Amino acid sequence: MQDPLISLTTDFGAGSPYVAAMKGVILGINPAARLVDLSHDVPAQDVPHAAYLLAAAVPYFPASVLHVAVVDPGVGSARAVLYVEVDGHRLLVPDNGCWTLLVREGSPPPLVYRVSEPRFWRQPVSATFHGRDIFAPVAAHLSLGLAPQALGPPAAEWVVLPQRPPRIEADRLAGEVEFMDHFGNLITNIPGPDFTALAGRPVRIQVAGQDVPRRVRTYADAEPGSLVALVSSSGRLEIAVAQGSAARQLQARVGTEVTVTAQDTGTDGL
Repeated sequence: MQDPLISLTTDFGAGSPYVAAMKGVILGINPAARLVDLSHDVPAQDVPHAAYLLAAAVPYFPASVLHVAVVDPGVGSARAVLYVEVDGHRLLVPDNGCWTLLVREGSPPPLVYRVSEPRFWRQPVSATFHGRDIFAPVAAHLSLGLAPQALGPPAAEWVVLPQRPPRIEADRLAGEVEFMDHFGNLITNIPGPDFTALAGRPVRIQVAGQDVPRRVRTYADAEPGSLVALVSSSGRLEIAVAQGSAARQLQARVGTEVTVTAQDTGTDGL
């Protein structure tokens, strides 16, 4: 494998010495490795945030990339470290469900190995820094061509991140905020096609009971400061404020309820 590419995702912080230590360990084993930072600004211990980030980013990378994610509130416990091949992509992750949003309906079952062979770890292993002592050296050895089977036995079970699917009805969609981006846009779990189909009629869009007064195709269709609904680049219903923050204006957060309800002819609706 020539110039293998390894991506890193952590909640360590962009200026963290912990990220630098992981990179140092990887390059010490494989100086030819190329390292790409997906993000080191995942909120601390926020596994659902990490899961959304991986699901939104990993599919756009070549299949040869190894994605290392260390958002690991269970570090030092009995939780396992997993090597995963899912939907054509490879990941090295803690067994906390952070990768399971990548499982697509109709795709082959994921291939999962439990990383339990200490020959490929840095010794001694810190109880609080598996990113440096397990994830980084294992990733480096994999980048040198180590067969995943050498890492440990196949895993038949793993943690699956809990999800609350939206309720899709003929006259009503009910979901919640699934992700808040850097701009304060609220990405919901309501599929864009379902929203578009229902929004062909007059509808009322509410976030935690507050009305969203306008639908647009893109942010530029609205005046600055306008609260709007649109279909996001990820194909979900998004609530945004043009050149502002919907999260701040609506005092919303992940889990906040979002509804789209068809209105009778003659009633107020978008």
